[in-house]
Amino acid sequence: MEISEAKIQKKNFPVTGMTCAACASSVETILSYTEGVKSASVNFASNSVLVKYEDHLSPEALDKALQDVGYGLILTQDNPEEAQETFQKEQYQNVKKRTIGAALLTVPVFVLGMFFMDWEPGKWISLMLSIPVLFYFGQHFYVNAWKQARHRKANMDTLVALSTGIAFLFSAFNTFFPDFWHARGIHPHVYYEAATVIIVFISFGKLLEERAKSQTGTALKKLIGLQPKTLTRIQNGQSQEVQIKEVQISDRILIKPGEKIPVDGVVVSGNSFIDESMISGEPVPVEKKQEDKVFAGTINQKGSLEILAEKVGASTLLSQIIARVQEAQGSKAPVQKLVDKIAGIFVPTVILIALLTFGIWMIFGGENAFSHALLASVSVLVIACPCALGLATPTAIMVGVGKGAENQILIRDAESLELGHEVNAIILDKTGTITMGKPTVVNLQWSEKNSDLLNHSAFTINYLQIVLALESKSEHPLADAVVKFLKEKGIQPLDLKNFESITARGVKGEVEGKNYFVGNQKLLEENGVSISEELKSQAKSWSEKAQTVIWFAEEKKSLAILGIEDQIKPSSKTAIQNLQKSGVEVYMLTGDNQQTAKVVASQVGIDHYEAEVMPADKSSFVKSLQEKGKIVAMVGDGINDSEALAQADVSIAMGQGSDIAMDVAKITLITSDLEKIPQAFRLSHLTVNGVKQNLFWAFIYNLIGIPIAAGVLYPINGFLLDPMIAGAAMAFSSVSVVMNSLRLKARKL
Repeated sequence: MEISEAKIQKKNFPVTGMTCAACASSVETILSYTEGVKSASVNFASNSVLVKYEDHLSPEALDKALQDVGYGLILTQDNPEEAQETFQKEQYQNVKKRTIGAALLTVPVFVLGMFFMDWEPGKWISLMLSIPVLFYFGQHFYVNAWKQARHRKANMDTLVALSTGIAFLFSAFNTFFPDFWHARGIHPHVYYEAATVIIVFISFGKLLEERAKSQTGTALKKLIGLQPKTLTRIQNGQSQEVQIKEVQISDRILIKPGEKIPVDGVVVSGNSFIDESMISGEPVPVEKKQEDKVFAGTINQKGSLEILAEKVGASTLLSQIIARVQEAQGSKAPVQKLVDKIAGIFVPTVILIALLTFGIWMIFGGENAFSHALLASVSVLVIACPCALGLATPTAIMVGVGKGAENQILIRDAESLELGHEVNAIILDKTGTITMGKPTVVNLQWSEKNSDLLNHSAFTINYLQIVLALESKSEHPLADAVVKFLKEKGIQPLDLKNFESITARGVKGEVEGKNYFVGNQKLLEENGVSISEELKSQAKSWSEKAQTVIWFAEEKKSLAILGIEDQIKPSSKTAIQNLQKSGVEVYMLTGDNQQTAKVVASQVGIDHYEAEVMPADKSSFVKSLQEKGKIVAMVGDGINDSEALAQADVSIAMGQGSDIAMDVAKITLITSDLEKIPQAFRLSHLTVNGVKQNLFWAFIYNLIGIPIAAGVLYPINGFLLDPMIAGAAMAFSSVSVVMNSLRLKARKL
């Protein structure tokens, strides 16, 4: 008997109690080893964890596993994004209060320690002021360190608690028992200012980190802000204002002028224009009438609409965009996984170095060996806090993903962001990617025999009214293109009689007792219509340019031809040239015929193309390039592209494409503008550079700082790093990493 496989849930939870990268590593390890959890990915920069777990496991069980070690999850059913934001604000306010409180009490301790160090009452005043700084405003360092120690783990709090605790106890001993040192000919010093200033500096660094973290999430907050909180629901002819969470599929909703659309749906009555720039990037509002689709987050302009809800809550297009951005900001670049491993072993290594420093100073330190040993080991513990290391990658990734969202490039995972700048081969689908994906009338040619009448506008308008009347009733997909073209010219249809649709040929109808035809050449031939040679010659020329030719004729003679094509997007050629200039090989794959593929490829400057390609062939083509050592990007918009998108190293979906393509792809271009692809690769380059710069500064800082703190310069020039300066340097390193990441916000793509 087969056992049914457990369903896998995937949720993002805000995490409480994390103070550093080593904490993030601990949370990840604990959750990963919890039974039923498939994977856990912590994002220290957003204080959240993305957990994949079997559905028999409750979120409460995950929370319990973390609480045993001093962490926790915020569990909320309604709005996790809002809970996350609220938690981040509370966290920022708590850190702010702690920092200000600690700073106010530390100022007098610092003044006494630096300028009145030999004033005996000053030591007692410093002792009394230091106790609340360390054990009230800084108590979380000690509580967390103890919880970690109980589970044989160590993190940044361990370093802070050890360094400040030892400095305080050493100073308290010297305050109560100064004679112990006097008897040995040493003047006892106190280091209350070092212990308290370390707490203040680290809290201040934490405050700036929390502030920066809230700034990196602005793109997400802007997207969440597009969702209205309430809506007007119509039931039994009565309208009532309800919360967004109460709305159900098939509910009838009234959208007033100026309101945001709350759900994805279809218009059942009313006419209006809707600002869809959130989806398309186009500033011109789109007309909406009965049976037109509308999307959550877009803004109704002047008219009122009644819509039928088709997708609500998490299934709306806007919610999916939000989920993708959030998932991307929480995902890890391969380089970040390496950093987390380093952070996990970093803290125990630092403690070992501190003990070694203490031992060497005790052996070789001469008459003040103990004092120097203590100060040097305290400095090592303080300067080595791995904050900068932990923030190096996630802050850069978060800012990069946010920057992408601002530029209508949605990045779903950090790996795509990291790999983008390495892409050296890109495959483009034709329809909807290079071209508009919508047939449009691009040419209209009248028979020369009618040229003497062409100057009379009444002639053309009258005939075009007949074409519009016939095509308005046609069900052929290309008829829509003709109707749209004529309506844009302000043409109004005439009344028709005896309308008839002729399968695979076209349509015919009667106006003022005369029959007229719109369709292909065979329709005219089968009805004995004489075809003008110049029109036949022009039709052949257009066909060679991959245009579909529509004929218009009366009973006896052909009158005009219309050329219809799927137009190339205005930006396609420039974008393709930019990619080629940057050393990327560009390929085009299409299911369309060879002639059309050849024409489109030549118009945009693509040398490598393949026509009449099946979905599986596209995937095989991606594989063949990968086997040649290429880093391949695939760009598509349809279900037929999904297999190739999944196979590619970097997958890019066009925003106007199918949901499946967007689900498979790791990057979505909201505007369907190919110019966004070079921008996405540029963003990748800038983000990866930012990560490398951050890692360089974090590593170089520790490589230089730890030996100086241990006292390597003392035998050369007598320099011994004060623990207070070590604390300031440590806080500065974290802030510099965050500020370096935020520089990306100002860069142009």
